[in-house]
Amino acid sequence: MPNYALVAVIVGYLTMLFGLGIWAEKKSSSRWVHNPWVYALSLAVYCSAWTYYGSVGIAATKGISFLTTYLGPVVALPLWIIVLKRVVLISKQYQVSSIADFMSLRYGNNRSIGALVTGICVIAVLPYIALQLKAVSETFSILSTGQESQSLFTDSTFYIAILLAIFVALFGTRTVDASQGRSGLVFTVAVESLIKLVFFLIIGIYTTFYLFDGTIDIYNKMEDIKGFEKLITFQNIESTINWYFMIALSFFAIFLLPRQFQVSVIENTSASHLKKASWVFPLYLLLFNVFVIFIAWAGKLLLSEDLNPDYYTLYLPLEHGEKLLGLIVFLGGLSSVISMVVVSTLALSTMISNNLILPYGFLKALNDKNPKRNARRIKNIRRIVIFTLIIGAYFFYLNFNIELSLFSIGLIAFVIIAQLAPAFFIGLFWNRGSALAAKTGIISGFFIAFYTLILPFIADVFLKDSNFTSAGPFGIEMLKPYQLLGLNFMPPVTHAFFWSMVFNVMFYMIFSVLKKGNYRERNYAEMVVNAASYGALQENAFVWKGQANKSDIENVLTRFLGEKRTKRALDIFFRKYKIDPKQEQGDARLVNFSEKLLTGSIGAASAKLMIGSVVKEQPVTLVEVLKILEENKETIHANKKLQQQSYDLKRLTKNLQDANNKLIEQDKQKDDFLDTVAHELKTPTASIRAASEVIADSDDMPIELKQKFLNNIVKDADRLSILINNILDLEKLSSGREIMNKTENSLKMTIHKAKDGIYQLALKKGVDVEIRIVEDINLMYDEDRILQVFTNLLSNSLKFVPEKNGKIIINSKIDGEFVVLSFEDNGKGIPIEDIDYVFDKFYQSNNQTIKKPLGSGIGLAISKHIIESHNGIIYIDRQFVNGARFIIKLRIT
Repeated sequence: MPNYALVAVIVGYLTMLFGLGIWAEKKSSSRWVHNPWVYALSLAVYCSAWTYYGSVGIAATKGISFLTTYLGPVVALPLWIIVLKRVVLISKQYQVSSIADFMSLRYGNNRSIGALVTGICVIAVLPYIALQLKAVSETFSILSTGQESQSLFTDSTFYIAILLAIFVALFGTRTVDASQGRSGLVFTVAVESLIKLVFFLIIGIYTTFYLFDGTIDIYNKMEDIKGFEKLITFQNIESTINWYFMIALSFFAIFLLPRQFQVSVIENTSASHLKKASWVFPLYLLLFNVFVIFIAWAGKLLLSEDLNPDYYTLYLPLEHGEKLLGLIVFLGGLSSVISMVVVSTLALSTMISNNLILPYGFLKALNDKNPKRNARRIKNIRRIVIFTLIIGAYFFYLNFNIELSLFSIGLIAFVIIAQLAPAFFIGLFWNRGSALAAKTGIISGFFIAFYTLILPFIADVFLKDSNFTSAGPFGIEMLKPYQLLGLNFMPPVTHAFFWSMVFNVMFYMIFSVLKKGNYRERNYAEMVVNAASYGALQENAFVWKGQANKSDIENVLTRFLGEKRTKRALDIFFRKYKIDPKQEQGDARLVNFSEKLLTGSIGAASAKLMIGSVVKEQPVTLVEVLKILEENKETIHANKKLQQQSYDLKRLTKNLQDANNKLIEQDKQKDDFLDTVAHELKTPTASIRAASEVIADSDDMPIELKQKFLNNIVKDADRLSILINNILDLEKLSSGREIMNKTENSLKMTIHKAKDGIYQLALKKGVDVEIRIVEDINLMYDEDRILQVFTNLLSNSLKFVPEKNGKIIINSKIDGEFVVLSFEDNGKGIPIEDIDYVFDKFYQSNNQTIKKPLGSGIGLAISKHIIESHNGIIYIDRQFVNGARFIIKLRIT
């Protein structure tokens, strides 16, 4: 492909990403932009050009060793979630904007810690950025048909670097507060992660199933190649040890690389997103590595040995005339480069600005009352740093691009960044760790890593006749950089990592024990180590003594935040702690709150300097610190106890309110019941009296008419008797005074008796009563009472089923130690809101089609008491929708 066409494709791709980022920035609150999937995919910025190209190269030359880079993060995931929750909590509380800020904060906002961490990160990441540019340059040359560049201004890689710098400056410096999320940038990184995965899978599928007949075919053909066994096995104990050390190295990298800290902590908008990331990210890494080994083997089988194995993914389609597929592979690699460079330079620019430039002399230049000018200056500083970093990486690439492979540069970066691990991880869980110990450990570890890994490389490149590597300095064999103190069975990277960690941890632990940190270090150590406990009392947990005037602190905040934002923040602070805004004298809470406000804009160390310049701080003894912290712990404990008591009181109040409401409802139901009973009693009584008066007053009444009135009197008397008996039954059953006459009876016979009792009524209404399956079983029960229940259920069904086509079905089955009876009908059913109340003795459904409810609302209450007196249960089947179904369970034994 011609150079100009390839450049046009790159520019078009970058323009598309710019547009995507701008759209996502505008739609930052949209569910397409703000969701756990975007967060989880953004973590795949871990997969850089080293992953996309270098893994294939190492798989082709060293076999399964490439997996260590990905096993580390996967192994780290359980601990990663636990640690990251703590780190995110602390970072959000204190407006942390980078890993340098975080470590500076842990050790008392120590300025030199922030500067040291920043320096380590720059030394580690600058060659790593150069690695990305190296990958772009070499793949550009492979894909293009033009002549290689001979000067800076004709080198396409230089212009790609400039475009990347513009992209970072555009999306990374929109606000001064670097602790705020950049939704547009994160969304773009997530999209690139998806693109590079899909494109890598495409080339993997093409290689495995188009160039070969699947994985088995590739494996069978590789078996015939000399040295194949070395690519798939561990040859000795040394290679096994190297495997584990490399996993540990990548384990640290997933936490400590500036780009990983940026996306996982700074850009985290919700701790709940970690749950999704805990399985999406490992799955992503798994998918990315499915075809690595097969692409590497395919390259060894089909391509010339002279070709760089790092770029087998690109050579394989091009060698078979698939230029479009080659372009797709190139764009996938470009996506890997862009996301890594963008996020890394963004993180480094914030670190350099907040921990090197501002706290070491530039704060005075910002010491005016124009917040907009200060903000513009800070943004410009970061933009200049971004361009400087990327151009610096470009020149590093120009001078060292031939000497190191992608994999080697990546591992060197990992070893250097790992020097932050002891101070970072131990400091999270051990409050004794001091700033002096952290600095000593990091410096000693870096010196060992430099001596055993970087210095030999520099000597071999610039001093061709040097025997430094082979014989050691001044011929001292015990100081040979690749065999320090006689340890000669480890590869250079593993060797450097091992010794640097030994010295790093050793010095950290020794100086932490020998030298206690000052009161501020111990204070912040307590707050970080006990972050979860101090969450509710952040300002109260901060120990400070001295004189602080509110107006002076307010002036400092206004210089960086502006008058409007400062006033709003202070108003919230005063309301939170119920402090009079007119009170001029400030305390530790105001000092801590102000430092946190500034941390996002100028870093933790600079924030401490700025606030410290307008307050008069007095030394606090360690005894005072511990006393205050202990008081705060007691306060937190007391608050938790009060919160629990308050919760218990609320729960008790709710229970009492529910009980009261239930009593009120029962009283209402009772009143309704009594009204109904009174009506029921009056009706037959009035009818009997009227009929009796007619008979008494009519001497010549025909015998037929007289007999009719007498029959009505008998019916109303029976009705009145039944009602009175029901009321008496309910009273006896409710009080437990009714004694059941339990004898052995045939359940089947009892059911048939109940059916016979309502047969004539059913026949008259045209209702079909069907007994389908009834177990022929004998049970102990009071037959009269059980027959009363069955008859009541059947009578209720008769009231509500339609005439002529009504249907009632009785069924039974054995279920363990119970016999289960069902009485179902095709009537109007029971409203869902009535189901919980139909067995209440004062309840009648209001959802009936006639003005007055049918019945007195007492039959089902009596039925429930009778069944329960037989150690059974009765309830309504809520799932039955074509009428009503009552279920009765009677115990067999």
